[in-house]
Amino acid sequence: MLSIAFSELIQIFRNRLVLVTSLIMPAGVSAFFVRQHESFEAMAGLGYIAAVVVFTVAAFGLYTTTVTTLASRRQNLFLKRLRSTTAGDAGILTGLLLPVTVITLVQAAAILAVLTSVAGAPSNVPLLVTGVLATVIMMLGLGLATAGLTNSPEHAQVTTLPVSLGTIAVTSWVGISGTEELAALKRLLPGGSATELVVNAWEGGVPVVDSLMLLAPTLGWVVVAVALASRLFRWEPRR
Repeated sequence: MLSIAFSELIQIFRNRLVLVTSLIMPAGVSAFFVRQHESFEAMAGLGYIAAVVVFTVAAFGLYTTTVTTLASRRQNLFLKRLRSTTAGDAGILTGLLLPVTVITLVQAAAILAVLTSVAGAPSNVPLLVTGVLATVIMMLGLGLATAGLTNSPEHAQVTTLPVSLGTIAVTSWVGISGTEELAALKRLLPGGSATELVVNAWEGGVPVVDSLMLLAPTLGWVVVAVALASRLFRWEPRR
């Protein structure tokens, strides 16, 4: 698994498209929100900025790169060759996705640390960490499911748009408007409850138990995504 992960890390830094989607674009967008934090804080609060940062990194970095990587490795038959080794399916997928997952977590932590330095610390750090991890797990699951529908790295530029743009839209909707209205709908949409959890963790004012209840819809999406992935994911190119 670790040898697969190391090889994949090298490929990430060699592939310009993956490098842009997993590192440069999320960092650039996040830097914009952090730099303009006073304007966005007046509009929706610091929790909204934190949520947008987390989902920008997770959607455009982790999710998109996951789909592109798996589609590429399937197309060049690398997945098929790996299955002929002693590595199990879980070990193969873990090795392929471990580098981009670690990069995502480091990137999110670094950007949130910068936001903390310029705008103040979050109210509940452990709860914030929980929200970030839940988001990462959800986007990984959705990435595996989408990879099952993606025939090539070029096709990934199309198949990833609904989820990546959709989760960012949900994050903005929930972060700006709150959940006083249409709470059930907002929390059931992918990213809605995770956004509220990050906002609560940053701004406080909500009992921890109530915030932890927001993990249920997010983990529900993980279950749905894994179920879809188990049915849709292919190790070899479609004929």
